Amino acid sequence: MDFNLTQDQQAFIEVAEQFAEAELAPNAGQWDKDHFFPKAVIQQAGELGFCSLYSPEEAGGMGLSRLDSALIFEALSKGCTATTAMMTIHNMATWMVATWGTEAFKAQWCEALTTGQKLASYCLTEPGSGSDAASLSTKAERDGDHYVLNGAKMFISGAGATELLVVMCRTGSEGPKGISAIAVPADLDGIIYGKAEEKMGWNAQPTRLVTFDNVRVPVANLLGDEGQGFTFAMKGLDGGRINIAACSLGTAQAALERAQQYMAERKQFGKPLAAFQGLQFKLADMATELVAARQLVRLAAFKLDNGDPEATAYCAMAKRFATDVGFMVCNEALQIHGGYGYIQEYPLERHVRDVRVHQILEGTNEIMRLIIARRLLDDNASAIV
Repeated sequence: MDFNLTQDQQAFIEVAEQFAEAELAPNAGQWDKDHFFPKAVIQQAGELGFCSLYSPEEAGGMGLSRLDSALIFEALSKGCTATTAMMTIHNMATWMVATWGTEAFKAQWCEALTTGQKLASYCLTEPGSGSDAASLSTKAERDGDHYVLNGAKMFISGAGATELLVVMCRTGSEGPKGISAIAVPADLDGIIYGKAEEKMGWNAQPTRLVTFDNVRVPVANLLGDEGQGFTFAMKGLDGGRINIAACSLGTAQAALERAQQYMAERKQFGKPLAAFQGLQFKLADMATELVAARQLVRLAAFKLDNGDPEATAYCAMAKRFATDVGFMVCNEALQIHGGYGYIQEYPLERHVRDVRVHQILEGTNEIMRLIIARRLLDDNASAIV
């Protein structure tokens, strides 16, 4: 097995790191402080292809693999975790439209979405259904050539600032087979946006409740066929878990590098922190676990790219491990900085706040364990280890 990156992959990383260093990192702290959504910067990222990394080329996307995309998201998140995370969400929603939208709908929306000129939010979670996504109750009832959409979606990233909502809703009976996916223009009559939630982190993107009150959506906006929405959602979440794991890796790498620099510069008891064996061991453990997490994320992406029957389990493993490790590394880097790590002049406290939610979204890490365990205990499961 060759663990080396190709020349193309190294080039992708270089471009992403340059963008992160020039456009994201210098502004991330202020965006966080001001709760500012840098939409124009995301649109700049779209000019480089970062808003349609794995959307199909025939729809205007880059057509990259999930592994290539994960490498890019990791590099971008070294600059700003929250902004990169929003890019991953937009990429997932855009991929769904570009893959399962009708030709007419793609002609209307794909160019704007793949270039980042218009942004998309993904609407799955509801006030009453989080981990149990199959129990969602938002309903779309057919009325001639329109659906009438009623219900509410919770914790929607970008809501109120994006132009398109990819909504999972019930068009049929109870359970997963009654769920469909509909692309809903964000300015339709009857869409009501709640207040921007005050969050622990991810302050550089708005998160709102979205309520649908008799919203009329053309039937032509249906993605795929009725009843396929849950399948699309689960496919999206496999990739989404890799994406958010990659964001944890990049943020943790930035925190690790900060800790290395601080240990070399900061002196106590007449010698640099780097001379203390206890801190050396801490740094060694941080680096070791980060490297292990990175390899697991890349393995999961490889499995997904190659259609491995156990790709979902590997994506769950990668998400669980990488987001836990990412939080640990950021937290330990803060500890190494002592009191300085706790103040906003340094980015460590923001790193800790931003990566904490990664252990919750795209399926909590407890749900990841459930997915893995079920596959291990399934008599029909392929070999996972």
